[in-house]
Amino acid sequence: MTDQATGTSLRELLGGRRGAVDATIPPAVFVLGWLASGRSIAWGALAAVVAGALVGLLRLLRGGRVTAVLASVAAVSAAALVALYTGRAQDFFLVQLLSNVASALAWAVSILIRWPLLGVVVGVLLGQKTRWRRDPDLLRAYGLASWVWVFGQYTLRVIVFGLLWWSGWVVALGVARVALSWPLVAATVAASAVVLRRSLPADHPGLRHPRMRS
Repeated sequence: MTDQATGTSLRELLGGRRGAVDATIPPAVFVLGWLASGRSIAWGALAAVVAGALVGLLRLLRGGRVTAVLASVAAVSAAALVALYTGRAQDFFLVQLLSNVASALAWAVSILIRWPLLGVVVGVLLGQKTRWRRDPDLLRAYGLASWVWVFGQYTLRVIVFGLLWWSGWVVALGVARVALSWPLVAATVAASAVVLRRSLPADHPGLRHPRMRS
């Protein structure tokens, strides 16, 4: 199993660029609407919700899952409601900040209890259920690769979003939200693929073929 093959497999399994790019549209529209309306949170929130609904509609037309679309629209609506409630534009990004905090903690705990989430997700997508856990080499590799997601994606986002949110830099938050979407996901997938490959023995058959051991 080559590094390139591992990276390709992970990219295919964990999703492509389109979903990550789509997720950045409502936050970007919020900032643009907020600026264009003279820093009106109401107009920015309305623009973001409309953009989120349109993106959701396009996803449905492209064959996206209804539940995923509803969850995405709900997240945008929740972010808009939080900003409207607090009266602070930077709080539109608070839901995103907190979700990354939760994700970092969840991934870290999963590694510590020997149920690394990268393995859980890939195992489900490959139809392996939990068979990969009976392969000590895969279990160890998934654990090490999951740390890349903890620090390389979620913790990095928490630090950047947290500092910008605390400072009240709304435009910078919008830019960071875009910059830390697909480019960061792609880098994380690539880095975790390298860690996976280097953590497995040279004779291991790969992610799709766990070596079952009792």
